[in-house]
Amino acid sequence: MLTLMKVGLAAAIASTLFATQVKEIHVLKIRNQADTQAFFHYAGKNLPIISAHRGGSEPGYPENTILAFQHTLENTPAMFELDPRLTSDNKLVVMHDATLDRTTMGHGPVSAMTLSQLQSLTMKDVNDKEVGTHPPSLDEMIEWAKGRTILNLDIKDAPAERRLAIVRKHDAFATVLLTVHDADQAKFFYESDHRSLLACVVFTLEQMKTYEDAGIPWANIAIAYVGSKSLAESQPLYNALHRKGVMVMVATAPSYDKLPTPSERAAAYRKVIEDGADILETDRPIEAAQALQPLYPQRSDRYRFWATGSR
Repeated sequence: MLTLMKVGLAAAIASTLFATQVKEIHVLKIRNQADTQAFFHYAGKNLPIISAHRGGSEPGYPENTILAFQHTLENTPAMFELDPRLTSDNKLVVMHDATLDRTTMGHGPVSAMTLSQLQSLTMKDVNDKEVGTHPPSLDEMIEWAKGRTILNLDIKDAPAERRLAIVRKHDAFATVLLTVHDADQAKFFYESDHRSLLACVVFTLEQMKTYEDAGIPWANIAIAYVGSKSLAESQPLYNALHRKGVMVMVATAPSYDKLPTPSERAAAYRKVIEDGADILETDRPIEAAQALQPLYPQRSDRYRFWATGSR
């Protein structure tokens, strides 16, 4: 059974959440869609959220695998970005690249193989080392995530209709956010099913207005992705999104994650949050979570969603 984490002083929080050897995993105790909306609703400077890009890139834990996701949750509460791709038998596998070479021991296009063939392959980690795990289907990943975490489902080559259909199939509107790049994509999901919760690209105030003009309720926009750097000129956009109750996400994978030293990266991660972002999406979720420890408040309504549970 899941047991609510004790919330106390920042030091106690850090020692509980970021222990290096944890038998249990940290989970997001989301019961329904209302919980998901409450978890992501901006209500003032609050608890920073870690989004693990493709699950993280730790040696021994290949990206976009349940193995990697579990490893991250052993060390910190987190949500996850992941990537769906179509197989030759029209099923959905979780894989970032259009080809197999970088992340698996196979070769050639993902789309040329059936799901069964893909799942016979073993994966490679960030150091090109073979690891005895296999590409998960999107069905498997969604079922695994229920009661554990939130998934942010990217686009890749999976049609919008297929992504919505699989969320419906698993009744996973509380578990899965649907990434959209513009207001037209958002409108498709919202008009097709009002339960759809969205992670929207919002780079400017003008783009923000397009979602409102398309009739997308702000309650259905869980996250606004504003770019890969924290910029002074972005502050009016942050403020406008916060006034609508929308959380701001900065993706550091192509930027601050690439800084050469841990201390430089830690300072950059903290600055992202101090500048007003709420969610940090990173290839280094465990390192980023440790860097953000000083910014975790002693009290937060969002702690009620944090729990521990078995793998």
